[in-house]
Amino acid sequence: MSVYGKLEEEKVFKDPVHRYIHVKDELIWELIGTKEFQRLRRIKQLGTTYITFHGAEHTRFNHSLGVYEITRRILEVFKGRPHWQEKERLLTLSAALLHDIGHGPFSHAFEKIFGTDHEEWTRAIILGDSEVNQILKKVSPTFPQAVSDVIEKTYPNKLVTSIISSQIDADRMDYLLRDAYYTGVSYGHFDMERILRVMRPTEEQVVIKQSGMHAVEDYIMSRYQMYWQVYFHPVSRSAEVIINNIFKRVKDLYKQGYTFKQEPIHFYSFFHEKVSLDDYLQLDEAITLYYFQVWQGEDDRILSDLCVRFLNRNLFKYTEFNPNQWMNDWPKLQELFRKADIDPSYYLVVDSSSDLPYDFYRPGEEGERLPIHLVLPNGKIRELSRESDVVEAISGKKRTDHKLYFPLDLISDNKENEQVKKEIMAILQIM
Repeated sequence: MSVYGKLEEEKVFKDPVHRYIHVKDELIWELIGTKEFQRLRRIKQLGTTYITFHGAEHTRFNHSLGVYEITRRILEVFKGRPHWQEKERLLTLSAALLHDIGHGPFSHAFEKIFGTDHEEWTRAIILGDSEVNQILKKVSPTFPQAVSDVIEKTYPNKLVTSIISSQIDADRMDYLLRDAYYTGVSYGHFDMERILRVMRPTEEQVVIKQSGMHAVEDYIMSRYQMYWQVYFHPVSRSAEVIINNIFKRVKDLYKQGYTFKQEPIHFYSFFHEKVSLDDYLQLDEAITLYYFQVWQGEDDRILSDLCVRFLNRNLFKYTEFNPNQWMNDWPKLQELFRKADIDPSYYLVVDSSSDLPYDFYRPGEEGERLPIHLVLPNGKIRELSRESDVVEAISGKKRTDHKLYFPLDLISDNKENEQVKKEIMAILQIM
């Protein structure tokens, strides 16, 4: 039997997106107070996006509370309806709150170089020796595993999973609204209140009343616009490319036996791929930025330059990149960079972005995609793109974008070999 009940007095967080976030359960309040959850205040939600959109300083702490709040509101709508079991309420709220707890500093760049996976670390925090685990175990010995299963999408009740992870879920709805608010763009706004009102539980997933179809169309187009205008913004991607190469250079230098002026002690376990939970939790963006600051003064020219670039926003320039020209131009361009004394391993980077705004499940394809379903007035269920001309037009259409990033200043300042400079610029202009 759980030791947790209701708080004597409801707690609220003032929130710029949802106005108020309401906490009525002792369990949720205690989880928010854990050191693992408080660490999310020191991890930005949008990584390097603040370098492009200066308001985007919000954190994963903000977002996690927002996902919890949207989930809480969905469950208010579901209360008393067929297929919803009230006994799943605390489990669903806990999974919503903790779904991002394993994120690290500048998540995607960090994961790429050090081979970490924030989803694996989310499980490690929930199931391992943590304050979060101690609190969850007070509900029942099996409760931490159930929370982890919901986040991992292996929990038997698919309805619970779909509230937090599907093509229209509490996670996506919060990050679109929140990221639009903090970046100052208008693209990500949609009528969430309307969507919440028309959500209905079924045995397998959340469905939408047909009368709410246009609100869902608006949500899908908002998501599409946010990906291409904000999440894949080439300037933000340039900053991420540089961070990626800072981590890469530090790792390479360590392997070469380089003597650092400021030893990267917080990264040692990552270099050796023997990372404990404590090691992982000690690393946040404040620590990472401290290292970037001091590494500006390192003797290694590349590490110093990359850190100066990131901290002072002297980013790489970019040009459209045609993958079909890869075979012809890429080896030549790398060789020209070397002749210009610019290491192509760190200063010549192809970055690709791709997004699928909406898709439906195709039997036999790898990776099942749970489509959005509408419930018609007669009770029948129809997949969204079969009813919506707007959604049908973009269903299954994956858009991909390729950019080539390079330091234009280093190329332009190269006075020693004008011919090499001209050849580099000629290739960059036709890519």
